[in-house]
Amino acid sequence: MKDSKGEFFDANNPVPKALAQWRQLERARILKLRSELSLTTRQDMDQAIGEKLDTVLGDVHGRVCSLYWPFRGEPDLLQWMGTLVLRGGIVALPVVIQKKQPLAFYTWSPGEKLEPGIWNIPVPVDGSAVIPSVVIAPLVGFDQALFRLGYGGGFFDRTLASFPHKPLVIGVGYELGRLVTIFPQPYDIPMDIIITPDHIYRPEAGITDKSIRNP
Repeated sequence: MKDSKGEFFDANNPVPKALAQWRQLERARILKLRSELSLTTRQDMDQAIGEKLDTVLGDVHGRVCSLYWPFRGEPDLLQWMGTLVLRGGIVALPVVIQKKQPLAFYTWSPGEKLEPGIWNIPVPVDGSAVIPSVVIAPLVGFDQALFRLGYGGGFFDRTLASFPHKPLVIGVGYELGRLVTIFPQPYDIPMDIIITPDHIYRPEAGITDKSIRNP
């Protein structure tokens, strides 16, 4: 079927096909660039992201912070997770319970047991179910309105929409993923803050650098 602008829609997917294809191409382009980063470069950038997270979060004692187990070249914050726990923070990892359903979150500390979850991403074995007050989510790409380009599964947006109270939502990624816009749809939820190795982006400031890739 077509919308009012004549764009084709899949009946099971409200995203216009042209937009879905564009996002898929941008995803592939950014992931390729990300895969080409050297280990040393990646480690330096991930450390810088961790330092900026410390600046943004301040005192984390008693706060439940959802993070993630890195894959496909995402910023590796495992070392930072350890420092978060030492400072009294509570780490939670996301778990896919069922496709097309919100994620669940279970507590985890470095050294505790993990088992392979969907896509073989490790998930906690003995953690307790929690609702995070801070959600730190990896970005493939992001735009000047702080919308996130993910992998296209929709887990993240469904999860945020399901929370009884809105958490602080922080996206983390690399500058190579900056875009003018991801052409957000009604279900896309913007980040409160986006952190890269070089910048802390907030809604009031936005992203105005003219070097951002124009799709």
